[in-house]
Amino acid sequence: MALFEGEVISVTLPGVDGEMTLLAEHAPIISPLKKGVITVKKENSEEETFPISSGTLEMSGNRAIVLV
Repeated sequence: MALFEGEVISVTLPGVDGEMTLLAEHAPIISPLKKGVITVKKENSEEETFPISSGTLEMSGNRAIVLV
């Protein structure tokens, strides 16, 4: 089940080595995530937040996939 799908300005995630923010054209990355909050900033400047306990991020081809 997808909690969010769509175009965004940025997404901020709780990486195990610290918080990270991804923008368009970010280099490909795979990273484990720790407990925290994912913040999605939409094009209309609204933000959505999603608390997580752990997960994995994959960013490639200007698309981020987060499994939690």
